[in-house]
Amino acid sequence: MKAGQDFHNLYNHDFIRAAVAIPAVRVADPTFNAAQTIDLMKQAAEKKALVVLFPELGISAYTCDDLFHQRALLDGCSDGLARILEASRALAIAVVVGMPLAVDNLLFNCAVVLKRGRILGVSPKSYPPNYREFYELRQFHPGGNATRAEIELAGQRGVPFGAKLIFTASDLRDFSFHVEICEDLWTPIPPSSYAAMAGAPVLLNLSASNITVGKADYRRELVSGQSARCLAAYLYSAAGSGESTTDLAWDGHALICENGNIIAESERFHYGPQLICSEIDLERLGQERMRQTSFGYAAAAARAELAGFRRIEFDAEPPRTGELMLERRYERFPYVPSDPARRGERCAEVYEIQVQGLATRLKASGIERLVIGISGGIDSTHALLVCAQALDRLGLPRRNLLAYTMPGFATSARTLAQARRLMAAIECEPHELDIRPSAIQMLKDIGHPYSDGQEQYDVTFENVQAGERTSHLFRLANHHRALVVGTGDLSELALGWCTYGVGDHMSHYAVNASVPKTLIQHVMRWVADTARFGAEASGILREILATEISPELVPARAGAAGPEQATEAIVGPYELQDFNLYYTVRFGYPPPKIAFIAWSAWRDRTRGGWPDIPPERRNQYSLAEIKGHLRSFIHRFFELSQFKRSCIPNAPKVGSGGSLSPRGDWRAPSDGEAAAWIAELDLIPDR
Repeated sequence: MKAGQDFHNLYNHDFIRAAVAIPAVRVADPTFNAAQTIDLMKQAAEKKALVVLFPELGISAYTCDDLFHQRALLDGCSDGLARILEASRALAIAVVVGMPLAVDNLLFNCAVVLKRGRILGVSPKSYPPNYREFYELRQFHPGGNATRAEIELAGQRGVPFGAKLIFTASDLRDFSFHVEICEDLWTPIPPSSYAAMAGAPVLLNLSASNITVGKADYRRELVSGQSARCLAAYLYSAAGSGESTTDLAWDGHALICENGNIIAESERFHYGPQLICSEIDLERLGQERMRQTSFGYAAAAARAELAGFRRIEFDAEPPRTGELMLERRYERFPYVPSDPARRGERCAEVYEIQVQGLATRLKASGIERLVIGISGGIDSTHALLVCAQALDRLGLPRRNLLAYTMPGFATSARTLAQARRLMAAIECEPHELDIRPSAIQMLKDIGHPYSDGQEQYDVTFENVQAGERTSHLFRLANHHRALVVGTGDLSELALGWCTYGVGDHMSHYAVNASVPKTLIQHVMRWVADTARFGAEASGILREILATEISPELVPARAGAAGPEQATEAIVGPYELQDFNLYYTVRFGYPPPKIAFIAWSAWRDRTRGGWPDIPPERRNQYSLAEIKGHLRSFIHRFFELSQFKRSCIPNAPKVGSGGSLSPRGDWRAPSDGEAAAWIAELDLIPDR
């Protein structure tokens, strides 16, 4: 986003809107089919899409069989194309339609790409199928049989013709697309694979694709898989209502995929025209290709094949002024699937990764005991569950898990009781160790006013307690020949919310270090719901999840209803900061784009439906709040906290959202500045 551009417009954040159309057709009726195409084309333009894709042979219908050899039908298709071209002159949208086309007395199954009355290019089908119910070679030649690279069509000369065409926007960064047709995608190396390596981030497929039992699932896997392999967006349009059912049936399946994810899908077996739209994140695709160096290696290895691609420039005319928000749904919790079934699978996998990592570390070290500090809060509770499960997997008794709750000056009765009950329910070896005497001695040794009775609750006062706890744990581990298990999570590492060195920053193995706070809460809830440790433990886990998050290092004032320190009041809501973390580390997005996506995800959606959002996930934030918390995140993440992350203990990487280990996903200078990111915050309005 640049200064002066409208923040509330998706085209200023490297998105484009794309559409896939499924018109109703009549077999061998180009006049009717062209009219249907024009109507959907206008609808797509009204929705501010930059490109709209139609099905294979949509002007004629796919099921014409030997009628394709009739001059009347071919002439009718030419007339239909002329009407579509004329209607397109007033529309700022690229249109991709399918039609039969005779070139030098060879008939080709073609995709025609047009914009504002101009034919940009024509791509013939490379691999017409000729097996089972398909016998296209009876009518059509493969695109490779063409003898010319340019043709005359609809009175326009010099029209590029061939399968190796990439259509590139001259006025929009990173927007270019390639077109292939149906069976081309079913081949071992689709033409779109080479087009992606040649630089096209958007791939289009005009398809007919009759329906048989189970085929829709295969299409989804095929299309999403190709978008993932090519690090691309993939638009797919299949024939629907009106095609001949002499021997086949048609379900009108349209898909828009981005890097392996289905982001829009049509209603199958719909008895009428359909138009689906979604936004494609061009920056995400570019970031993925830049980061995955193997993509570039593959392109270099295929340089001879890529040399034949031609680029055709056109003006995309993105509407950059005025409000144009995303229709695409962005999850408020990118680390946590919203679908309950997928969420359960994700939680189970996260849990097993953590357990397997710790169990392997114990086996490798030859150590059979674990030491862990238990606060009665979320992180240490989840780490305790992982420890107990790891010992179970190794056939070791849970008494080998030495758990210590260490009350300090601000430990509440609630969290202390929760810690005691939890240790008993897990059946580990429970201990209680009051750190106040040793903390007071430390404060006295360094001359801190608290040791003389003064209420000075500064960072020294806080960190003496954190340091005493960790110091005790390490010495206890020495004494019992055990490993200290760390409890801090990914969110705390990102925000620097951990005491460096001798505090909660350090351990022998950190099971939570790549799991964000929002995900840990759901994994804990999954453990409770599956009753892995019994009904009593499940009840305690739910109580802990309902406890306000606090470091409990500063004593509460007399009569206070809650803890003196509320963590999220200091570092920001974890749900927002985890959102900021995901899009910063995973995709490297600039602050205005993160704020734009956050605003799209977190603003009031009640008028637009979304009834599937459970009550605990319905918080709303103003744009000013999003901007403020993003500022805090940027300052903490880029400027304050990297030195802590540069020397963190070993921990298993859990998700594709990344870890912050210097040995893994994140390497950064400990003395970097946040100025470049802070400067871009000025591009975000306050409302």
